[in-house]
Amino acid sequence: MLIAGFPAGAWGTNCYLVAPAAGEECVIIDPGHQAAEGVEEALRKHRLKPVAVVLTHGHLDHVASVVPVCGAHDVPAWIHPEDRYMMADPEKALGRSIGMPLLGELTVGEPDDVRELTDGAKLGLAGLEFSVAHAPGHTKGSVTFQMPETTDIPSVFFSGDLLFAGSIGRTDLPGGDMAEMLDSLARVCLPLDDSTVVLSGHGSQTTMMCIRDRERVWTPLPDEECDETFREHLQGPQGHVRPDPAGQRQVPGGP
Repeated sequence: MLIAGFPAGAWGTNCYLVAPAAGEECVIIDPGHQAAEGVEEALRKHRLKPVAVVLTHGHLDHVASVVPVCGAHDVPAWIHPEDRYMMADPEKALGRSIGMPLLGELTVGEPDDVRELTDGAKLGLAGLEFSVAHAPGHTKGSVTFQMPETTDIPSVFFSGDLLFAGSIGRTDLPGGDMAEMLDSLARVCLPLDDSTVVLSGHGSQTTMMCIRDRERVWTPLPDEECDETFREHLQGPQGHVRPDPAGQRQVPGGP
């Protein structure tokens, strides 16, 4: 399997191209702000043909290049229905002006073919399988994509802005909700095997083993204990999200 990723734009959002191998069809995940050029470069380098764009959520830093990328290759974009409006109205999604002149020219809107994701769906794209999990908290329509383990490759988990290496997604923007974030972490992330590779929306890749070792709170618990455990370990005494040990804020970058 081939996974080519690069950080793009003002927020350093990770965009990924996933294919069975070089020279084959691929899926593009989260082509965000100023990602189009990097996408084209990766397609040329690995001789890939895109068949779809899939989106972990609707924030501008993850979707700003959807229209030009989908238009250039005549492919559909997949997004959860609760975040679909964000493609056409990014300022409403962020609850503030985003300073368009500072971000350069943006193509705001939907591509010609938009398809909606559902919880539990299995997407068969480019000869690959992606399991979709609805994971609200950062936004109402946040999702994750998981690829199954094979004999040679561990499971790969595209976490969007739900989970990072050493941190979790912010919940202070419109549609964000800490209770939903904690529930999504417990429901979607806790069951993952230690060997699962986590590729997030910002920052470096990690594994569930590294996350569990770092946070020491990922041991599976009965459902009634999960929320309280996450609150104790991920929040400080005033209910604020515990900062990263390196002094970072709640999310490594981006809305």
